[in-house]
Amino acid sequence: MAKGIFYHKVDSTYDDVTGIRYHFPKTYFSRVRQTVGDWVIYYGPLPRMRSRYYSGLARVSSVKPDPRRDDHFYAHLEDYLDFDAPVDYVAGGGFERKLVGPDLSINPGRSVQAVRIIEEEEFASIVAAGLGQEDEWPARLESQTILHFEEAPQSSYDVGDFERPILLQTISRPFRDAKFRQHIRTVYDRTCAFTGLRLINGGGRPEVEAAHIIPVERGGNDSVQNGIALSGTVHWMFDRGLLSMGDDYKIICSRHLNEDVTHLLTKDLVARVPTELRYRPHPRYLSWHRENVFKQ
Repeated sequence: MAKGIFYHKVDSTYDDVTGIRYHFPKTYFSRVRQTVGDWVIYYGPLPRMRSRYYSGLARVSSVKPDPRRDDHFYAHLEDYLDFDAPVDYVAGGGFERKLVGPDLSINPGRSVQAVRIIEEEEFASIVAAGLGQEDEWPARLESQTILHFEEAPQSSYDVGDFERPILLQTISRPFRDAKFRQHIRTVYDRTCAFTGLRLINGGGRPEVEAAHIIPVERGGNDSVQNGIALSGTVHWMFDRGLLSMGDDYKIICSRHLNEDVTHLLTKDLVARVPTELRYRPHPRYLSWHRENVFKQ
């Protein structure tokens, strides 16, 4: 097994679904196969941003041929988690030794490789930078239930003994829950997507909750695209299939509701989702919810 870097563009022509599957040509088969059972980091350009960034991590569960194209394959992914914010690949002097030199020169032969194998220390350093941001609105008991990052190393050249706690936290359910909540509240600006309300309690904490569209216990991941910010009541209705959402973000009400709840929802019955496409609920997750949870 080995850790790797997967190059990805938001508007890629490949048949990718972030955190679910990675589509790639036969050229990279031998490298991707090395990552099966281990972790990879997403890397690439982001809309309206000039550099390239590390943006999240996932575990590779298997590699299978593309049944429609003989020269292509799919890497199937699990346990995806977004970074707190994109990490510039040259930040702090760079993270990958074979990509960024001590003088900040870029290795052109390395930079064009869509799949790269990296060292354990480099992986730990990137994850430390990507998940080291403190939550501005932590849960009251959060400090008692998860491990916290110490000061994140600035590059792969200064990781020391930091690797083990980083790797532990990537699989810690309480840590991942806290990060998912932090990310959803941030990209939705602490606003409930279904009601449009932005409620802040007396202590300054937002009341909005982070809802998984496909629950983790049913195979869902911690991608922002598998989440939505909802206030308590509508979160309860969403989880029980009394509310759902179309691919056009139109809110759908179940006929099983014993009360008309439209007065609680946005006036146009369209969910308020993030402006950036990469943060919006993915149609794959929304269709699953309509087919497996929603009570028509």
